[in-house]
Amino acid sequence: MKGLLIALGIIVLIVCIGGCGYNGMNTARVGVDQKWANVQSSYQRRSDLIPNLVSVVKGVANFETTTLTQVIQARASATQIKVDASTLTPEKLQQFQASQGQLSQALGRLMVVSEQYPQLKANENFKQLQDQLEGTENRIKFARDEFNAAVTDYNIQVTNFPKNILAGMFGFKEKPMFKADDDAQKAPKIAPDAFKN
Repeated sequence: MKGLLIALGIIVLIVCIGGCGYNGMNTARVGVDQKWANVQSSYQRRSDLIPNLVSVVKGVANFETTTLTQVIQARASATQIKVDASTLTPEKLQQFQASQGQLSQALGRLMVVSEQYPQLKANENFKQLQDQLEGTENRIKFARDEFNAAVTDYNIQVTNFPKNILAGMFGFKEKPMFKADDDAQKAPKIAPDAFKN
């Protein structure tokens, strides 16, 4: 009888430890999902501001149309990439990040070119949109940093012993993080005809 109680006690202990481990990993996974939703929301806000910005810029006579076209195309490409947090893989994150990076570069070129148009720089709507975009870029950076912190916590839980055993049993897999783009240190390229009026 004493041996049966000891065995039963060991089984209960293992179940409790396993349950706590599972709950911890699941809580971390839900945290990653929530932080990913914040990242997407921040990028969506930027995407929502772009049509207004393009509309204001189009109102300026002789504005360089190639730059506007690039912004519009980059926005369309970026909004087509949908990534669910539950199926986030390094490849999908890289694809998402690349499309958002192209949009960032196109917006950067637009802002540089707009400096050559005094009437645009004096436009109050343009100034407000610039401020909103700047604030949104800060939100994107913050959301990405928070996402990376949540992924770090989650990845530690699913890779450390003994939780890594449970992680394998229940399908918890490491998640990728945002990394700096290879071209992050390069200034945006401006077309030679961008400053022609």
